[in-house]
Amino acid sequence: MRAANLMVGATLAEIGKAVRPGVTTSQLDKIAEEYIRDNGAVPTFKGFPNPCGGESFPASICASVNDEVVHGAPDDHPLQEGDIVSVDCGILLNGYNGDSCYTFSVGETSEEVRLLLKTTKEALYKGIETALPGRRIGDIGFAVQTHCEAQGYGVVREFVGHGIGQKMHEDPPVPNYGRRGCGIQIKNGLCIAIEPMITMGSPKIYMTEDRWTVKTRDGKPAAHFEHTIAIHQGKVDILSSFEEIEKLEK
Repeated sequence: MRAANLMVGATLAEIGKAVRPGVTTSQLDKIAEEYIRDNGAVPTFKGFPNPCGGESFPASICASVNDEVVHGAPDDHPLQEGDIVSVDCGILLNGYNGDSCYTFSVGETSEEVRLLLKTTKEALYKGIETALPGRRIGDIGFAVQTHCEAQGYGVVREFVGHGIGQKMHEDPPVPNYGRRGCGIQIKNGLCIAIEPMITMGSPKIYMTEDRWTVKTRDGKPAAHFEHTIAIHQGKVDILSSFEEIEKLEK
């Protein structure tokens, strides 16, 4: 699981090197697929069945720009100065899955957008810190929700984190909202993906005609960060990594 998730982190770092005004999300997708396959892994998003009955997913990454919350299908529209793009990536390596997401700034973004990204990433780590043996799944959601709503942001309800292992999506669901002490108990051996999806305004969303891309109803931007973690020997072990991405931002 660690090897698969570190490869996802490395893939996101390769994408981060290419994020700039004028680049298309289709170009980012090509970079991702080549890197994944060159390193002996398989991009699990490509060809993923559509739960809503539409076409299977056409790309190796989800690239969600500005008001796109999740599952943005890469296209040939150039990114613009001041945009943000959330890149979600999943791979299969030696029978195990990796899954992580990072929201990149395209050039210089507004202070308002930078604060949204900062708060969403903080919420991810607050959720992770809460995921200790003996606690409950609801404790994770409570930590994420309270941190973001205190800043006036919306917490998307319809899409959640998930268990992960030999399958990309396993039980349990891991919502970004919840009540303390509720939900299944967290135990050693649990592997989950925690992924806050936070909106600058209302949390209300809708699905576009491609039956994949999900947008905010009010047109305000959304941020998405995700780590895969394991509960191991009484502690939280973050299996994916933002280290190489964050070096690019300095």
